[in-house]
Amino acid sequence: MASYTANQLNGAGTPTEALSGLKTFTLTNPLNSSAYFTVETVRNATGSYANQPTNALGTYATFTDIDVDTLITSSYISSVVVPPGASSYRFTPTATVALNSSMLRATGGITLVIS
Repeated sequence: MASYTANQLNGAGTPTEALSGLKTFTLTNPLNSSAYFTVETVRNATGSYANQPTNALGTYATFTDIDVDTLITSSYISSVVVPPGASSYRFTPTATVALNSSMLRATGGITLVIS
């Protein structure tokens, strides 16, 4: 289980732990308005996704207090709108997401626990 603070997730974000198998992303939004959480594959030296892993491919399920219709995904990025309070979703990557190969980012003071 890994925990990430709002400071770690703000701005450029923080590199992710290695992810394999089913993971639950539990987000806590302290604001009275919605905020955003994004997981993005690290881009290559030229700023593109060419030859980068498709870390966002997988199964997204069991959305708790997150509107599934706000989920936006591609092969390299996933993002959700996070309402006030605690919420969660489950993600099972198609292939293991290597340590430091994606960045975790959030707005609005969101904190994250991956379990």
